[in-house]
Amino acid sequence: MHSLLLLPDSVELACKRLLASQTFLFRQLNNGSSMAGRGKTLGSSAAKKATSRSSKAGLQFPVGRIARFLKAGKYAERVGAGAPVYLAAVLEYLAAEVLELAGNAARDNKKTRIVPRHIQLAVRNDEELSKLLGDVTIANGGVMPNIHNLLLPKKAGASSKSSAADDDS
Repeated sequence: MHSLLLLPDSVELACKRLLASQTFLFRQLNNGSSMAGRGKTLGSSAAKKATSRSSKAGLQFPVGRIARFLKAGKYAERVGAGAPVYLAAVLEYLAAEVLELAGNAARDNKKTRIVPRHIQLAVRNDEELSKLLGDVTIANGGVMPNIHNLLLPKKAGASSKSSAADDDS
């Protein structure tokens, strides 16, 4: 078959596949079912189950609720369709990251339940999360364990060598 358009083979192949899939879908939709008066097909007893935008995007966080908050928050006059999906994905990733690190901190402390102290330790020990949540106070998180170098006991081996050098001079 000679094509009238001078397209690369890959683009032409993609167009053919798209056209074939569209004709396949059209045939599947019109598979012997006649249309009833209001657009419903005859013979289909069960209506198609609605799928949430979260499940379409493969997310656990609620895309619809985030979209509602974005619209109600007056952050912008209009909110695009992809914005709440992207924001939900980012929030889900951050939550998973914090929970994973907090779970590791709980396991290090031989605990099975994550408490705010474990979240505090996880966030403050991670460089990027600590930078992101630098000004955030975590309730009941406590403080990071830190002993100033001057307060640490002097090493016995290092102090004896330095005192011996002082005695020689």
